[in-house]
Amino acid sequence: MKKRVYTILVEHFKNWGIDHVFGIPGKSISPLMLELDNFGIEYVLGRHETGSGFEASGYALARKTIGIAIGTSGPGGTNLITAAGQAKEFQLPVLFITGQPSMQETGRALSQDSSQFGTDLVKMFEPVTLFSARIERGDLLPLYLKHALEKAYVGERGPVHLCIPFDVLMEEVEPFYLPLPDNISPAVSPDIGKAITLLNEAKKPVLFLGKGAVISEVYSELRIIAEHWGIPVVTTPGGKGAIPTKHPLNLGGYGLGGSKAATEYMKSGIDLMIVVGSKLCDMSLSGFTADMQPGKVLQFEYDLTFAGKTIQAPTQVILGDIRYNLAQLVQISGASAKDHERLIDNEQVAAASTAAAGLMSAGKAFRALRDVLPKDAIVFGDAGSHSFHAVQNFEIIEPGTFYLDEVFIAMGAAIGYSIGAQIANPNRPIVCVTGDGCIMMHGTEISTAVNHGASVIFFVLNNGRLDMVDKGMSYNTGRSVGAVYEKPLDVSLFAQSMGAIAYRCHEADEIKSAVQAALQSNATTVIEVMVDPLEIPPILTRLLSLD
Repeated sequence: MKKRVYTILVEHFKNWGIDHVFGIPGKSISPLMLELDNFGIEYVLGRHETGSGFEASGYALARKTIGIAIGTSGPGGTNLITAAGQAKEFQLPVLFITGQPSMQETGRALSQDSSQFGTDLVKMFEPVTLFSARIERGDLLPLYLKHALEKAYVGERGPVHLCIPFDVLMEEVEPFYLPLPDNISPAVSPDIGKAITLLNEAKKPVLFLGKGAVISEVYSELRIIAEHWGIPVVTTPGGKGAIPTKHPLNLGGYGLGGSKAATEYMKSGIDLMIVVGSKLCDMSLSGFTADMQPGKVLQFEYDLTFAGKTIQAPTQVILGDIRYNLAQLVQISGASAKDHERLIDNEQVAAASTAAAGLMSAGKAFRALRDVLPKDAIVFGDAGSHSFHAVQNFEIIEPGTFYLDEVFIAMGAAIGYSIGAQIANPNRPIVCVTGDGCIMMHGTEISTAVNHGASVIFFVLNNGRLDMVDKGMSYNTGRSVGAVYEKPLDVSLFAQSMGAIAYRCHEADEIKSAVQAALQSNATTVIEVMVDPLEIPPILTRLLSLD
């Protein structure tokens, strides 16, 4: 018996174990909205499609499954593009579905047209997804959906996009079912032996961990490699969550928010730099000088695009699935974990501050947060100085509990990611570290969290400015333009207006009390921290050239 396309899609979501779908409704996708309700799948109504896309991504990350974001045609689709770009950077399998007026009307002047005659969403999604297509007949759904799922799951992994016109959604076709693709065991890199030789020969190596190490969840493999060969570890901002802060071999962060210990070691004559999951972008290598140039580079990456192109040293790339190749390296080499004494004091140097009366330093704020937050709480860092203060001052106790992007870096992304992650994993504490600038971009998603029972703790540093821009511009040019709010946002009042529990904190003890209350309340909570607007953030190694 034939079924309508919208029914077949929702049946797939249900069979995949999806219980939440994210988006904002519109005419062209209304059949999907109604069918989701019929199948008991909660439609999480966002406040902006970009936020909904971030939430679907956070859901995918926390649930370790596919995330689904649905937006209407035209502007509903274009608003999802930023979220797709961020999901691609995190290699998250997210299915973005957008609508389109009926195919039968294509070529006429149409409201919110998403075809080649209007705003061509298929083309617009192509650079930020692994697959983007319009389904122009109902009988094409099985083939196009199969293509999309394979691209989302096999190999590189990442977001995909399907544009489905209204009349195609309404078509009746033969039913079918496609399971989510199994993880295909990747082939071992043929160069594992070369990697082991380089490790055995190195006299002064360093493990340089990027966001890919966190995404690949290679925590045990990295610990064994570091301890077996006695290799000091340095993390990029995005790689912070890959190793506990107090591990004896952890020298702290490098790049923005980095530690003095890591910088000094990088200057001490490295003969082998083992890069794991980092594109070595300008944020990760901020402050990199000629005396830090290693003799050789050993780089573990899933994609060749940027491998061996940033640091001008002989580079051996181990291409493919990072986790699988590192596991094979451990097995083939016979490496085992060992205890090592602390090689260097990795107490991180707090940024200098000309503390204003009644305002605390960001470092003090993050140390207070760590004091009362459970060790398994997951923290999402947003785009801005606040996250680099966290990189420098927030201790990682359990690997895999800190997520930060230093490549695409969409402001407000962490707000949506934390909501989606909390909905996917309601029994685990989720914290969003963000700032007043990000809140003014996507802070209305706090209302989404309140309305859907997501007990996220939003930890908001408020200094009345786009701090990273303000301080970076001032440092490099002597003045700042367009980065300070004449009338700063009252974050706690804003949060209360949306139904969240809100606190405004000026002291560390107030932060501790607010976090403890938030953990006990099981409700959406916003903790506004009034920090020193004159504090110098750990981002000034990132130079701005106006030549």
